[in-house]
Amino acid sequence: MGIKKQIGMGVMSAALGLALIGGGTYAYFSSSEETTNTFAAGTLDLSVEPTTIIDVGDLKPGDYVIRDFELQNGGSLDIDKVFLETDYDVTDAKGDNTADFGEHIEVEFLYNADKIDEVIYKTTLAELKEMSPEAVNEHIFYPSIGEKGLPAGSSDDLVVKFNFKDSDEDQNQFQGDSLELAWTFNAEQSTGGEK
Repeated sequence: MGIKKQIGMGVMSAALGLALIGGGTYAYFSSSEETTNTFAAGTLDLSVEPTTIIDVGDLKPGDYVIRDFELQNGGSLDIDKVFLETDYDVTDAKGDNTADFGEHIEVEFLYNADKIDEVIYKTTLAELKEMSPEAVNEHIFYPSIGEKGLPAGSSDDLVVKFNFKDSDEDQNQFQGDSLELAWTFNAEQSTGGEK
């Protein structure tokens, strides 16, 4: 290899070395900061006190029972709507029923002691059982708990009256019968929005 080629190769190697050294060594300012963020979901906690609203025996046609119960929101989120599902089982003591005992038990949702002082809605257990939870909310709980619903940490006192309707006809088929009523209360949150 000639001297010119050797000098050319040396100059090229030196230029490449300087380019690598110059390109790899540069200075700049920098700063960084880390943030900590949290997403925590709220809670809906609807409860009813007492859990047994009615437990009565020896009823006869024309008798009625008034009971009160409290809807409580123990959660951190407001409850917008309350839905009620009604179910019951009748024990026919003599096996002679030709009618549904639930058709003869009338329910009057009288008032909300905290907000309204009037009869809210009147129906029978049989009709209440057939109503959709949305219809029950519209007729019973919307008027009783109002547009603001049940805010977190609050409660509403509700009063209900159960009547064993006297039909002015022979109701002997119901002697000794019992009706086991199950009410299931379901809460729905208010609409979400900007926090």
